[in-house]
Amino acid sequence: MTNRLIWIDNLRALACLMVILIHTTTYYVTTGVSVGDMNWDIANLLNALSRVSVPLFFMISGYLFFGDKSAGKKHLLRIGCCLLFYSAISLAYIALFTRIGFWPSLRNLLFKPVFYHLWFFYAIAVIYLLSPLINVKPVAARTALVIGVVLGILVNPHMAQIAWHQVHLIPVNLFVAGDTFYYVLYALLGRAIGMMNTQSRGLTTLAGLMFAAAVGLIAVATKKQMFINGDFADTYYVYCGPLVFIAATALFVWGKNSLAGAMLPGMKRIADHSLAIYGFHALIINIIRSQKWDVVRWPLLDMVYVFAVALGLSLLLGSAVRRLDARRLVS
Repeated sequence: MTNRLIWIDNLRALACLMVILIHTTTYYVTTGVSVGDMNWDIANLLNALSRVSVPLFFMISGYLFFGDKSAGKKHLLRIGCCLLFYSAISLAYIALFTRIGFWPSLRNLLFKPVFYHLWFFYAIAVIYLLSPLINVKPVAARTALVIGVVLGILVNPHMAQIAWHQVHLIPVNLFVAGDTFYYVLYALLGRAIGMMNTQSRGLTTLAGLMFAAAVGLIAVATKKQMFINGDFADTYYVYCGPLVFIAATALFVWGKNSLAGAMLPGMKRIADHSLAIYGFHALIINIIRSQKWDVVRWPLLDMVYVFAVALGLSLLLGSAVRRLDARRLVS
């Protein structure tokens, strides 16, 4: 493995763990402070910390496929097979264990995912389809910073509105609309940052501090918005929001600089099975919650337990599927 692949695999595994953490803690952050102030705060912080997971996946894909190498037929085939396979697994789960309805879910397969987490396969297909048209040029760090600040913050439709004496200032309307624009932007910046010489102790420290600050602001703002609305609001949780954008780009820089030396313990296995983990984990968590196999009386213990079971079973299922999947189409 080259250094490039080491840091990419470390980031991919980290993003995979974060996705599980999001769905593990969602029960508590959406329930509200009735679970206890400290429990809710911890769940909120863990969820805020993990919001960079999906942006990281887009940045990794952009780094790999928005250069001289683009996604080919085998990559598109793999995404298509993953969508069909994990949709079929989800349909079986829906038919056997829920009242959602098998045929309504199947009927809308081309319109919306069968199970909520499968939306990612639709979205990443856009990056793969665009990749033959895009070859990101090397840019200076200052240029990338300006692009990020303008598009990721100042014109971001998710940015909180700022006015001065009834004069609208932010966000600036450059007619940017739709999350797909930001998924592509994440991919573009992933390639641009990946090509830069970022190896600087000062920059690594700054990126780490920016990530921590952005996560803290996401958590604080989410709690404040909950009290304003009287109920949980995901205003600051959205993957394309300014704070998540800052956190994701900062963590990508930090990971590129800090995770290139060697694979972190256990991360190689998680990276190798990331598709299967993503495909299975949400179903496992849903089964645990719906069948009341959780231990919500002890929220902190429950979060550790549900996370560990979801990860462990996803890895086991991924290993089993890989034995049958010689071409690695869905595993």
